[in-house]
Amino acid sequence: MRCPYCQSEDTQVKDSRPAEDGAAIRRRRVCPDCGGRFTTFERVQLRDLVVVKKSGRKVPFDRDKLLRSVEIAVRKRNVDPERIDRAVTGIVRQLESSGETEIASGEVGKLVMEALKSLDDVAYVRFASVYRNFREAKDFHELLGELKGDEEKTEEEAG
Repeated sequence: MRCPYCQSEDTQVKDSRPAEDGAAIRRRRVCPDCGGRFTTFERVQLRDLVVVKKSGRKVPFDRDKLLRSVEIAVRKRNVDPERIDRAVTGIVRQLESSGETEIASGEVGKLVMEALKSLDDVAYVRFASVYRNFREAKDFHELLGELKGDEEKTEEEAG
């Protein structure tokens, strides 16, 4: 692994431990040349995924970009970072196990919406407002109506 500070090719692993419920390995590394310390993560990747944008442009799937999007939606909300990471890992696993190498960006968005709905209602609304390109207040009313409808269904099933 190349050192991010001095670009040396020779770095040493000082500590390894499981992360993300065993789905990744977290490694602490040190560079013998400059003394820089940094962390890397090693994850299983079943296949190279490509996201097909609405414009037709294809870009490599980026787990970190997905994580940043979810983190932006839950910003300043009381959501455990481990729950966020588990949700992102779940989305990635769903995409990888779909059998497809090319995934429409809309499909990724739907999976994020499902995950956020179970994490935090406010984060769900925030993400939906961007994902669905809300233009007016009535767009929020419609989404909140959907949320309320889901809550009523859940109460009926429980009762």
